[in-house]
Amino acid sequence: MSLPRSVADVLSQHITLEVEGIDRMYLNVYQPRLQSDRGVAAFFRFHRGATFASSSLMDPISKTFIAAVERFVAQEQIPLITFAKGQRKDDIAKEHHARSCGAEGIVFVQPGLCRR
Repeated sequence: MSLPRSVADVLSQHITLEVEGIDRMYLNVYQPRLQSDRGVAAFFRFHRGATFASSSLMDPISKTFIAAVERFVAQEQIPLITFAKGQRKDDIAKEHHARSCGAEGIVFVQPGLCRR
């Protein structure tokens, strides 16, 4: 017999939010079932409907995510900043934060994920 659980109950057992700094936040998601070859195969076969599991099936998922980030950056007119070697990210972040209109929000995106 299965007991009903809320979304918060399920997420509290599967998601960890890790804050790296006051002005930066990284979201690291750990899904235990996707940490094994059997779990990945089950994900692609049963959740994504693939006939067989293949690492090539990951590429479209990644590209879709990157395209969504790029659309969001363009739509919200968020600066996309590539840092030069030795450049202090904190200094640049402070400059952009000083020019921003609100107390919170996305000040800029570093294109580690983006293709630009």
